[in-house]
Amino acid sequence: MNRIAPWIVVVAGLVLPGFLYAQQVTKEAVKETKEAVKAEEKLREPDVIFVPTPDEVVQKMLEMAEVKKDDLVYDLGCGDGRIVVAAAKKYGCRAVGFDIDPERIKEARENVKENGVESLVTIEHKDIFTLDLSAANVITLYLLPELNVKLIPQLEKLKPGSRIVSHDFRMRGVKPEKSEKVESDGNGVSHKVFMWRTPLNKTDDEK
Repeated sequence: MNRIAPWIVVVAGLVLPGFLYAQQVTKEAVKETKEAVKAEEKLREPDVIFVPTPDEVVQKMLEMAEVKKDDLVYDLGCGDGRIVVAAAKKYGCRAVGFDIDPERIKEARENVKENGVESLVTIEHKDIFTLDLSAANVITLYLLPELNVKLIPQLEKLKPGSRIVSHDFRMRGVKPEKSEKVESDGNGVSHKVFMWRTPLNKTDDEK
């Protein structure tokens, strides 16, 4: 009759529970990853179609926002990532682009890589209306007026002195600190850039 050495039994008694625990942890990690992927897939359709902001307007937005190296720039609805890439390249600041469209996320991440600013720029696949914006110093927007208004409760949580700039569209009920016209591409098409500073200057008169 074969006998199993006592030390083998002891080792097996120690190893087996650890092995089973590792298996459980791995299964839970896989489950969490699948749930995270599903959550991203369930994000709703984009609120607006993607229309690229001309480079001249991008530069004016960053200029009016008074971007500095120690700022954190959030671009809400980042499209192909051109604003956050420009901010990082010109000012050396950190920047995060958010978009709900998986195709735009892919383009933006490729743009970040091509421009070599991976250490400064992050692109996140998220619904902008669920974000905590309080860490940012600068917010950039190219959304419809009603979407700008929808963001007001989140924008009001920004630190005092934070800057918000919008391409073409106002924010009803909030008076901009300044606005400027930008001629684009020499084809006679003009754009406007609006800038607000927190705390927001609310008014009943602003259309």
